[in-house]
Amino acid sequence: MEDLSNYRKSYDKSELLETTIPEDPINLFNRWFHEVEDFGGVDEVNAMTVATIGLDGFPKSRVVLLKKYTFEGFIFYTNYNSEKGKAISNNPNICLSFFWHTLERQVIIKGIAEKTAKNISDGYFESRPDGSKLGAIVSNQSEVIPSRTVLEDKLKQLESDFQGKEILRPDFWGGFLVKPVEVEFWQGRPNRLHDRIRYQFQDDFSWKIDRLSP
Repeated sequence: MEDLSNYRKSYDKSELLETTIPEDPINLFNRWFHEVEDFGGVDEVNAMTVATIGLDGFPKSRVVLLKKYTFEGFIFYTNYNSEKGKAISNNPNICLSFFWHTLERQVIIKGIAEKTAKNISDGYFESRPDGSKLGAIVSNQSEVIPSRTVLEDKLKQLESDFQGKEILRPDFWGGFLVKPVEVEFWQGRPNRLHDRIRYQFQDDFSWKIDRLSP
């Protein structure tokens, strides 16, 4: 066992003030995303944690890649028959979170997930390398398998079957659009007095902005 109580650092790289933020969270997310990207030190700026409530009643989080964001919401792709996909189908209220340690920032997004239109999923699937396309077809995501050899053998067979042919998106694979209802931006500050700004979506389509105590 190891005592981690002395792991400490001071947060002092930036600040988050009401006087410098936009009226909607997507514009602020866009600003932060590109600032982190330009600052460097993060291999995959679009890596995010997706938290769902599983069919067993337990919450579960896993890291996936954000593939698009617009004023409507945040899009990622997965196997709809996976544990994650089934959980979302049963309860579409999910949470996305980003942790960008280089600039001492977090973004936490509560939202409602829905499947993207088929043409959007088709378009993204078509843009993927053939290996990734076949990998999506090979994997019965989240299902128990006897060994890795089963996957590799199945992939080799599909590579042979699809040689010179177009690889179409399977119906069980596609995108989820997460429409945000609440977005919190967290900026590390000295003495643990961190900045926390919360946006909450309103019935008139505006965003209510509050500062939260750290």
